[in-house]
Amino acid sequence: MSGFLSQPGDIIIGGTFVIHVNRNYIQPLFTTNPTDLQCHTFGSESYQGMHALMFAVQEINKNPELLPNITLGFQIFDTCTAMRRTAQGMFWMLSGRQELTPNYHCNRESHLAGIIGDSASTRAILMAQILGLQHYPQIPLSRCSESCPVGFTKLTLPGKPICCFQCVRCPQGQISNQTDAVMCEQCLWDTWSSFQQDKCIPKAIDFLSYEELLGLSLAAISISSSVVPLCIVSIFMCHKTTPVVRANNYSLSCLLLLSLFLCFLCSLGFIGYPQSEMCLLRQVAFGMVFSLCISSVLAKTITVVIAFTAIQPGSRLKRWTSVKVSYCVVVFCMCIQLSVCIVWLSFSPPFPEYDIITQPGVIIINCNEGSPIAFWCMLGFLGILASISFIVAFLARRLPDSFNEAKFITFSMLAFLTVWISFIPAYFSARGKYTVAMEIFAILSSTWAMVACIFMPKCYIILLTPDMNSRELLMRRGRAQ
Repeated sequence: MSGFLSQPGDIIIGGTFVIHVNRNYIQPLFTTNPTDLQCHTFGSESYQGMHALMFAVQEINKNPELLPNITLGFQIFDTCTAMRRTAQGMFWMLSGRQELTPNYHCNRESHLAGIIGDSASTRAILMAQILGLQHYPQIPLSRCSESCPVGFTKLTLPGKPICCFQCVRCPQGQISNQTDAVMCEQCLWDTWSSFQQDKCIPKAIDFLSYEELLGLSLAAISISSSVVPLCIVSIFMCHKTTPVVRANNYSLSCLLLLSLFLCFLCSLGFIGYPQSEMCLLRQVAFGMVFSLCISSVLAKTITVVIAFTAIQPGSRLKRWTSVKVSYCVVVFCMCIQLSVCIVWLSFSPPFPEYDIITQPGVIIINCNEGSPIAFWCMLGFLGILASISFIVAFLARRLPDSFNEAKFITFSMLAFLTVWISFIPAYFSARGKYTVAMEIFAILSSTWAMVACIFMPKCYIILLTPDMNSRELLMRRGRAQ
């Protein structure tokens, strides 16, 4: 016979426990003694009860003042939730034999004092009908509440016995992996409770990646858009001797187109897993590339104003019409932005951040800008450059239209400022990857605004109305104005 445990003593306490909660049923042949049931699936609750009985017996035997000169023993049997096993264990404890004998008469001088069990009422009633004949006391396992399943914890009801409780589901992020749990266990910071709340599973990781539709779409738009400035450069190179190209500072236009090409591509640095190097470089690259772009626009605007002011009689600005002045403006603006970025990276550089608070059960990985002041100083400097370009271009919009692109610059800077002013509330209201997506959208939108407003009218004249791209027509329109 299997599934029993005993310790001899002067007084024996019996106990039937469900140590295993499942068993394999074997069909009896009725020609031989039935074989033992094969028990499986360990049950922790009754196992704890069994150890409580063994511990109590051990503690009583250690204390000579409780039962002097008397040794307690126990007989424990695993019933496997089977009526047959319950009867088998009960007869074993009554007879003291592992092999059951038909019509065996119980020994009234048995050392068995009583039996604890069973946990189920059907098996407890079976035991009571037999134990009552011999007047053996039976201590049932009583409760007024059903067992709490995994994922729940017991909440004692005020004014009720301890066996009466209410099952309460564990809070999010906590688990209980055993029945009738007294308290829930907190998951680690990078794990979260499962749907049944019986185990901790790794949290989902959220960032703007190339594998999802949003990241893939933004990357495709960025790459495809970067081809447009290159195409415009090739058009300008093929028609660099024409009046439209020559009248608008060919070399500075190529520099501006190169910066617009880089502006489209710098948005790719915001997509993908936020590593340390990526966090360090993406905002700096964005700030420097856009500084090159806006300073080139500012240089073009200043060049237009100086060029038309220098033709006035007695003007001393003729020496400032050189292309070197335009490049000095670009270099000066770039140096200021570079200084801001160097101070930023030296004292409070950006770094990857794991956000476990915003969205429960999800780790949002993003780049912490390190110093919000430095980040907004960088954006603020771009806003100052764009504002100066807008004001200067707006004041120069009434110069002769044949050689003047000031009004196109006015529209482009107005669109640029509108996009980035709208970005500010969107940046503070969005969370996680959507904050990054909003910045990418602002980068692409503002870059497209400059491409469309400054260069599309020139491409229209060069490719679709070449008859307007002549010096005579431009001079005639200039005299008319």
